[in-house]
Amino acid sequence: MRKINIHQAKTHLSRLVDEAANGEPFIIAKAGKALVKVVALDAPALSQATRLGFMNGEIEVPEDFDAMGQAAVEKLFGSGTS
Repeated sequence: MRKINIHQAKTHLSRLVDEAANGEPFIIAKAGKALVKVVALDAPALSQATRLGFMNGEIEVPEDFDAMGQAAVEKLFGSGTS
């Protein structure tokens, strides 16, 4: 997402608002620190856009998921012991 300096935002506010209304949100920052996010009013909220668990029961994660490929990684980079 674009980060716009507050001075630039004041200078180009009309154009930026039009872009946000057309689905191009942006962040206004002051001294590089993000202050606000400008989005269209009809933009979906994050909670609506993110559907956690939508594939629940359709994918199986192996019990050893965290260790998958461990032998190959150790072979490439060493086991961490000297």
